Amino acid sequence: MSGHTTVHTEVGGDVLTRPYRTLLAIVVLGAVMMLWRFAAGLAAVSNLNDGYPWGIWIAFDVVTGTALGCGGYAVALLVYILNKGEYHPLVRPAILTSLLGYGLAVVAVTVDLGRFWELWKVPVFFWRWSHSPQLEVALCVATYVLVLLLELSPAFFEKWKKSPDSGLRSFAEKGHAFVKRYFVWILALGLLLPTMHQSSLGTMMLLTGPKLHPLWFTPWLPLLFLVNCVFMGYGVVVLESHAAASAFGRRRETAMLARLSKVAMGVAWFFVAFRLVDVALRGHLAALLSWHGLAVAVELGLLVAGAVVLASDASRRQPGKQALAALLLVLGGTAYRFNVYLVGFQPGEHWSYFPAVPELLITFGIVALEIALYVAAVKTFPILAGEPAPARA
Repeated sequence: MSGHTTVHTEVGGDVLTRPYRTLLAIVVLGAVMMLWRFAAGLAAVSNLNDGYPWGIWIAFDVVTGTALGCGGYAVALLVYILNKGEYHPLVRPAILTSLLGYGLAVVAVTVDLGRFWELWKVPVFFWRWSHSPQLEVALCVATYVLVLLLELSPAFFEKWKKSPDSGLRSFAEKGHAFVKRYFVWILALGLLLPTMHQSSLGTMMLLTGPKLHPLWFTPWLPLLFLVNCVFMGYGVVVLESHAAASAFGRRRETAMLARLSKVAMGVAWFFVAFRLVDVALRGHLAALLSWHGLAVAVELGLLVAGAVVLASDASRRQPGKQALAALLLVLGGTAYRFNVYLVGFQPGEHWSYFPAVPELLITFGIVALEIALYVAAVKTFPILAGEPAPARA
């Protein structure tokens, strides 16, 4: 598809290991809470209210979850737009992570909707919400899930071509040929859609007006959300690569991740500088001395710490520091999104919100399901690049 000869292989081995069964137990518990929500309503399982209609399901599962799922978008920018083919081995696992992050964000949105049974009306009667940034986010995310499936489909087709079932082999041959033929258009959509909806996630909070604290309320919110998802995407790719190497005994892509980390560092520095200059030009530096300022210090401090860890070539070549810096960047990006959607949102003195236990259990279940699906996918299909690491003597 891309002109590169990267070889991908399935990990193999037993899927239902003891840790995997633990993940499934968490998934089942979250599913039970989800069924309770659908049967008894939002009030039975959540602390959402008229002041805080959006809680952890939106702030984390959707707003943060989709940013964590931007690894495919971020790596595709390097490989296909900037022609950095050296990163091609990272594309397929990044797309898998993106597909899971976005797919389960759709699940979280469904759980969060009061009248979830009318969700089908959004794409069918789209003109009713033609001036809503939420419509753009909804349509873009749903479409992007389908695009990600197409981008990842060669991994399935490569596996099915080896099937003893002639019908499945024929389907895989035709499907693979179709994706190869139209890959340019699939890629274009795969880059356009995240650019649109990630910026629109920032646009949505512009609608809050004075309810969003001035430390976060800025006309630059769409740009900040877009830049934020890029360095978070790079961070997730680095973490995923190291986790896969440790868990499945794969060779570490240390040199490649060192170069990727340098890009992530530059994007993070840009974000921090832009945030501080924006606050200063809007005349709100004094607000940094408030407790809201402490929240800003946490988000920017994490990003600065991650960038500092990557400041030298020697540090960027060390797997441990790569992973630490990536974690700090992801946490800093997550803190920013939480701050915009929850901490900085001020609906009034008489409103408060903290997630209820069932809300948290549903979120834990969604995260556990994402990890479980990732493990099953890489063990079954050729997702990861390269060969297993050599056995130790």
